[in-house]
Amino acid sequence: MTKNKIIFWVATAIIILWEGVMPLATLLFSPEYITFGTRPLGYPDYFAYALTICKVLGVIAIGFPKTPSRLKEWAYGGLTFSLIFAFISHACVDKNIMYMILPIIVLAILIVSYVFNRKLNFNNNGK
Repeated sequence: MTKNKIIFWVATAIIILWEGVMPLATLLFSPEYITFGTRPLGYPDYFAYALTICKVLGVIAIGFPKTPSRLKEWAYGGLTFSLIFAFISHACVDKNIMYMILPIIVLAILIVSYVFNRKLNFNNNGK
C-alpha cells in the first residue's frame, strides 16, 4: 500500500468512527443521549436525529471505495458544513473552548481524508 493510501485510510477511518459509528451507536443503543450535544445549543430534538442519519450516510459515501466521485464530494461538503456549524454553535452559545476546538480538529482530519482521496483519484484516473 502506498503512503497516500495509508494516510487516506487512517484519516477516513477516524472520520468514520467519529462521525458515523459513534452517533449511530448512540442512536441505536442509548437513544436518550442522542440530543445530549444539540439540546443545550437550542436545537430541536428532531435535528439530532436528522444530523445523525446524515452523518452516517456521509461516512458511508466517503468510506465505500465504489462511491461515485460526485457523491463523495457532496458527502465531504456536508460533513464539512456540519463541523463548521458545530464550531459556530458552540462559539455562540456555550463558549466552551473544548467543544469549539473538537470540531476543528475533526475538520482537519476530514480535510486530510479529502486531499488524499483527491490525490488517489488523480493518480488512478490520470487527470
